Amino acid sequence: MGRWTDRLSELGIPLPEVVTPVADYVPAVRTGNLVYTAGQIPMVAGEPAGTGKVGAGVSAEEAKQHARICALNALAAVDSLVGVDSIVRVVKVVGFVASAEGFHGQPGVINGASELFGEVFGEAGKHARSAVGVAELPLGVPVEVELIVEVA
Repeated sequence: MGRWTDRLSELGIPLPEVVTPVADYVPAVRTGNLVYTAGQIPMVAGEPAGTGKVGAGVSAEEAKQHARICALNALAAVDSLVGVDSIVRVVKVVGFVASAEGFHGQPGVINGASELFGEVFGEAGKHARSAVGVAELPLGVPVEVELIVEVA
């Protein structure tokens, strides 16, 4: 094992299986020293962890937990391509939140992903980020997260 797999073990965080794409794309692509993940939704054991819009049926705290699941799925995608231990740093996180009209707490929701990366990677987990409210997401899920990491 290596630095990051050891850290995940210390935290008691297992990486899930890579989520099977729901359309014509791959979970992650490497170009140079960067790995870009496809948007990851909160899938657990092949099923959405929940559906609905944040601010109408899904609380911000529930959505934050969904963002954490998305982040773990993104790490699994990176791991399947290059191995999580090859990560040098998290570069950027892009989060999409299916938002009910009037919901403005997208940054707090995407903190679910950002906080996970901080727990696992420490300083190397600090990243640039966008948190965007959208009308709908695939399969009706409340959150989707994309990840860009630098790898060795």
